[in-house]
Amino acid sequence: MLRSVAVLAVEGLPPFEFGVACEVFGIDRRDTGGPAFDFRVVTAHPGRVRTSLGFDLVVDAGLDQAEDVDLVVVPAHGTGAVDPAYVSFLRDAHARGATILSICSGAFVLAATGILDGRRAATHWMHADELHRQHPLVTVDRDVLFVDEGSIVTSAGTSAGIDAALHVVRRELGAGPANAIARRMVIPAQREGGQAQYIAQPVPERRTESLAGVTDWMLDHLDRDLTVDELARRALMSPRTFARRFRADIGTTPAAWLNRQRLLRAQHLLEATDDTLDAIATATGFGSAAVLRHHFARTLQTTPTAYRRAFAA
Repeated sequence: MLRSVAVLAVEGLPPFEFGVACEVFGIDRRDTGGPAFDFRVVTAHPGRVRTSLGFDLVVDAGLDQAEDVDLVVVPAHGTGAVDPAYVSFLRDAHARGATILSICSGAFVLAATGILDGRRAATHWMHADELHRQHPLVTVDRDVLFVDEGSIVTSAGTSAGIDAALHVVRRELGAGPANAIARRMVIPAQREGGQAQYIAQPVPERRTESLAGVTDWMLDHLDRDLTVDELARRALMSPRTFARRFRADIGTTPAAWLNRQRLLRAQHLLEATDDTLDAIATATGFGSAAVLRHHFARTLQTTPTAYRRAFAA
């Protein structure tokens, strides 16, 4: 269970990547259905920590204040030498079973410890070749937003750190807490990347409110066989105009949007209820457990039963 989180304030850290950890893990979101973590910011040398933009952070807590946390977050660091204090701390954290998440070039810090040897890892595409050159035993994956190696999660550059952080929350606490954080941050729970990640697909946000009534009605009637003709009539448009307007407004086709909503609803029911697969398939408009399994396999690369085992409350 993920309860406590520490982010390392390394010398020269970029404020955005550091802020990602603070935003995802450092805010009490219980008022909107999200989690609250025991959150700490620690550094090898307490006092002023210089950022990459030239201003300082004042961090009073040393690394000893994070010796018992469940998750350690390593923000971007650069590609140069790593302070031995962080190398020792991260080796100890990994040995005792803590999860470690690196953002962007923070992967260089993990690689310096040796715990990435023989593993896949992600970093910013600009640094991928350098990471491979310095650490040839690390398999650098250049085509993903993040890599989950169990106790070690590494992300690509900048905003991919958000994707990786939300993935860790979803993996450890379930879809509900992760989605609650994403809603507060006004971002999709997952962006589509170069591969299928084991996370729910993002919900495209409306660019305008012109179809709000129709999409809200669709969400209330996911169990029905919804056709473009029926939806167009509700929107007082021709089917062709409705389809064109829907793509322009939502960013995808009515059928694709509807399937994603059905899949998200099915995920919620698998997490929160003991309903059978057939009952969930009926309630979400998939019709049968076989069709439900097909969509889970195609989109999430897992089965409904495996998903329920992993994420059911």
